[in-house]
Amino acid sequence: MTIQEIKEDGQVIARLIPAADAWGDGLKFFSNDREFLQVGTWGYSGGKELLAHAHNPVSREVQWTQEVLFVRRGSLRADIYDSGKNKITEWIVKEGDIVALLGGGHGYQILTDDTQVLEIKHGAYLGAEIDRKRL
Repeated sequence: MTIQEIKEDGQVIARLIPAADAWGDGLKFFSNDREFLQVGTWGYSGGKELLAHAHNPVSREVQWTQEVLFVRRGSLRADIYDSGKNKITEWIVKEGDIVALLGGGHGYQILTDDTQVLEIKHGAYLGAEIDRKRL
C-alpha cells in the first residue's frame, strides 16, 4: 500500500499513511515544512541518542484545527469532505495506520469492537460551538 493524498485546489486536505509505509528504520516525515501539523515517525534501535533540545518561541497563525489520528487497535472508516461539505472519498483505516487531516471535513465510523485511536490536534480547544460545525 502507498501513501494517499486528497487535494483541493492544489492543497493537501487529507493524507493516509498506511502502517507499512509509516513504520520503519530512521526518521520519516510525511508532511512538508509549510503544513501546520508536522507528522513523522521514529524507528531506532537501542542505544540511539537523540540530542536534547528545546523549541524556540515562534508566533504562528493557525486558521483552522487540523488533526492526526493513529489507530492503535481495530479499524474505522474515515469519510473525507471538501470545504464545500461534499464527501469526496472514504478510507478504511487499520491498526498502525496514520491519518493527517489538514483541511476540509471528516467523519468516522468505527468498524471493529475495541477500536483504539490516538487523536492529536491543535489547542486550545474553544468548545464545539466555536471550533467545529456539523456537516
